[in-house]
Amino acid sequence: MSRPKSTPRIPLLPVDEAKAAADEAAVPDYMAELSIFQVLLHHPALARAINDLLATMLWHGALDPRLRELVIMRIGWLTASEYEWTQHWRVASGLGVTPDDLLGVRDWQSHEGFGPAERAVLAATDDVVRDGAISRASWVACERELRGDATVLVELVAAIGAWRMVASMLRSLEVPLEEGVSSWPPDGSAPEAPPTL
Repeated sequence: MSRPKSTPRIPLLPVDEAKAAADEAAVPDYMAELSIFQVLLHHPALARAINDLLATMLWHGALDPRLRELVIMRIGWLTASEYEWTQHWRVASGLGVTPDDLLGVRDWQSHEGFGPAERAVLAATDDVVRDGAISRASWVACERELRGDATVLVELVAAIGAWRMVASMLRSLEVPLEEGVSSWPPDGSAPEAPPTL
């Protein structure tokens, strides 16, 4: 279900201006078609740094892409980040993650489709979103399930932190979905807003 675009706190750059800024910042042209980059490209150097960080994990990562996408979807759900959930629904689906497993992140403890590796990284994700750090128990589980691979473990922590940051930016800047994009796929069901302190 599509809904009207919300008004972002920082106006979206027109696509031609965003593409010019992207070219200047060495951000791929196609990123300028996304609402998030039409906002971020107001600060081209920062847009490049964020793109480089995320692209490193998306295209050159050591962490299993399925696990990464489940982590991102869980962050999108926990933080009520509609844009993150919606964008990564498409990314994860393109990687072959099933709709059942994507929906399973809403209540991962009860989802029968997840094994020990998924449960370990999702518990770590919950820890970071809730407490700012991975608990000792979750770390031990991640070490075991990711075979103690230091590269993968560092990337897991970086992925959780990076997409948690992105979710905060998206919500704080009120970045809208692109025109014609359906909200909260596949069923339009959104989480309750995160609690305010």
